[in-house]
Amino acid sequence: MSDEKPAAPRSLAEALRARDDAFLAALLRSRPDLITPVPTDLTQLATRAGTRASVVRALERLDRFALQTAEALAVAADPATYDELLGLMAGDDGDPAVAAALPRALGTLRGQALVWGGDDRLRLVRTARELLAPSPQHPSPTGLGPTVQEATAGMSPGRIQELVTTVGLPSTHDSVSAVASLTALFTDRERMAALLAEAPADSLDVLNRLVWGPPYGQVTPYPAPRLRWLLDRGLLLPTAPGTVVLPREVALHLRQGRAHRTPEPVPPPVEAAAVHRPQAVDATAAGQAHTALATVEELLKNWDEGGPNVLRAGGLSVRDLKRTAVALDVSEPVAAFWVELAYAAGLLASDGEADERYAATPAYDEWLEKPAAERWAQLAQAWLAATRTPGLVGGRDAKDRALSALGPGLDRSAAPEVRHRVLTLLAGLPEGTAPSRESVLARLRWERPLRSPQRDDDLRSRLARWALSEAELLGITGRGALSAHGRALLGAPPAKTPEKETEPTGPGDKLPVHHHPPAPLEPLSPAEQATAAAAAARILAPLLPEPLDHLLLQADLTAVAPGPLERPLADMLGVLADVESKGGATVYRFTPASVRRALDAGRTAADLHAFLAAHSRTPVPQPLTYLIDDVARRHGHLRVGAASAYVRCDDDALLNEILADKRSAALRLRRLAPTVLAAQSDPATLLEGLRAMGYAPAAESAEGDVLITRARAHRTPPRTAPEPVPDGPPPPDATLLSAAIRAIRAGDLASTAPRKPTVAPVADGELPRTNSAETLATMQAAVLTGQALWIGYVNAEGAASQRVIAPIRVEGGFVTAYDHTADEVRTYPLHRVTGVAELADDQI
Repeated sequence: MSDEKPAAPRSLAEALRARDDAFLAALLRSRPDLITPVPTDLTQLATRAGTRASVVRALERLDRFALQTAEALAVAADPATYDELLGLMAGDDGDPAVAAALPRALGTLRGQALVWGGDDRLRLVRTARELLAPSPQHPSPTGLGPTVQEATAGMSPGRIQELVTTVGLPSTHDSVSAVASLTALFTDRERMAALLAEAPADSLDVLNRLVWGPPYGQVTPYPAPRLRWLLDRGLLLPTAPGTVVLPREVALHLRQGRAHRTPEPVPPPVEAAAVHRPQAVDATAAGQAHTALATVEELLKNWDEGGPNVLRAGGLSVRDLKRTAVALDVSEPVAAFWVELAYAAGLLASDGEADERYAATPAYDEWLEKPAAERWAQLAQAWLAATRTPGLVGGRDAKDRALSALGPGLDRSAAPEVRHRVLTLLAGLPEGTAPSRESVLARLRWERPLRSPQRDDDLRSRLARWALSEAELLGITGRGALSAHGRALLGAPPAKTPEKETEPTGPGDKLPVHHHPPAPLEPLSPAEQATAAAAAARILAPLLPEPLDHLLLQADLTAVAPGPLERPLADMLGVLADVESKGGATVYRFTPASVRRALDAGRTAADLHAFLAAHSRTPVPQPLTYLIDDVARRHGHLRVGAASAYVRCDDDALLNEILADKRSAALRLRRLAPTVLAAQSDPATLLEGLRAMGYAPAAESAEGDVLITRARAHRTPPRTAPEPVPDGPPPPDATLLSAAIRAIRAGDLASTAPRKPTVAPVADGELPRTNSAETLATMQAAVLTGQALWIGYVNAEGAASQRVIAPIRVEGGFVTAYDHTADEVRTYPLHRVTGVAELADDQI
């Protein structure tokens, strides 16, 4: 056995080639853009992993400490050792927390293919170094400037020699050795300390102002003595007329070797704002879940006969949103949330007609038939997956156009990930614990620093705040804490229960601090989502109030529903009375118009009396009985039909009264017979006009029968729920990962396998070129010998590829072979084979 260590990889492709399939699977899962489409080999995978767009996306997914580690590597030597990196992160004095967290951060960077090489030769991929390294146009987050070598690149040799001699170093014969000598001085702690000990105090003040960045400063053509002292010794170097920079080596000495002022190896703790009894949390969340269902039902009931018009640019007008908010008795932002939620769940859409309006979809009727808990689970799942962001309604887009509810421009790809992560943080706390909003936002900023700058108005922070508010509205959380059914919806394990309820009462109160919430929960597959939704519905169902089959009639022509009503009872009462107020109990009011509405729907006075007597826990009040009988007596006394329209009545005195009323002038009535009036308006207008005058007409058919008018439920054609706008390619599933890795390995084997020399040598990576006779002869020989071949192949679309095959038979212009690249037996037309070469014996 040989004791030689394997050679260090010379490129990212070689480093990936040395990794196992599990590493590649984790890489492709964390960076799914690398698998779209599947690379042909590891070289192509490494090239794709180094493209600017892919690197930027990978950097955006790093937590703060992993990003600080990458930033430190960007200002370190290339390559750098692990000890050099640790020195940049922990400083000369060391930091146990940094030392403990650095292996994890470095492992993250390696797992993302942003860093490669062993601990003795760590390399940051070139594109990441270009993005993170300091430059005048793009300062480094570390606050460091260029190295001495970079800052003196345009300096004259004579000036460089002056710097060397001024700091007490011997002069050299060339600029390269002079710069190296100056760099060695600035990186030597003892000699550098001695040099700075001679510095004037005001010169040290200048260095202290620049040390943590930005490292650039302005000087006049005649610098002050404190600046001249620094310039003469190279402690400040000119970069442009009037501009000087603090060299990186000098800054690191002043920082005691640290690349960052404040390394953040540990995530900020999620602090508790209050701790409640889990039963109180679940009851509060269940009550809000019931309110959510009632609100969505009321919204779509109001739009049952056709909702507001669709704006030409798409969406709901500001006026219609205000009307909806008034009808739901909520603020406009909350109304926008309910409208968008119904749309995301597929319950609401535009009807697509010429006069386009919003209306309920057929899926709404199916949703209504489900148990309440299942209806809630459907809404909650739609909210978790939706990329549409109701919180943006009322704002402006990049072109300064107003963003409207149900309109374009509301999709934000990060919304589902932020919602899921916020709820995961809540799931990591003990049951009943409500976190402080500020600590949740701080944690999210640490996890995605490039997507969450240090300010409160960035998109990710706003998404997190909206997620907390919307989860409370929807009943996923109660009193700020995650409920049991909310936890089940995420597929999270049960949490620990605190011993007692605690509330903050003053600034000195101390509540639990949770430094290490669990790692993010993996997104659930569709099957797992269905299982989680069913589990959440089972937990929620016993907490929801049971529908009631009764109401309480009162003498002031009102009825009180002390809770949710059974659907047939609620539907009938919604026709017979108008909702006056809502809350824990709903108050209905009976009016002549509402009773007439029930009569128009085909009910008789006897039906209404029987209905109220059957469902009231109190006796039917006499005023309500009189109201129903009075409206029923007058209902249908006048009959309206289509002439254009006519009015018929057996009482000619009543017709005389109508003709004499000045309010009937707009209807342009004239008498056709003693008991018939004709109108020049349509029947619907005539009915409304007579009702406005205080009469109770009834419409009749051409045969003279009373027409029963029921509210016509307007539905859109079948519509699917809007598809979320993904944030890049979706993560691949296990099947795709396995197939992709197998294809990449096989393609890599085809591109790297040693081949026997040919008459016309082929450069590495190029397709072999042989004529058809040589190709046929080599194929036939390989069938007899079992030899594996390397071929170049062009498919029907013109795409060229390299493959390693083991020919089985050659006939009819086709070769049937076992394709090592595809790991299956395939048949190839010989005319599409561009060439063939034998593999070296040690590869057979």
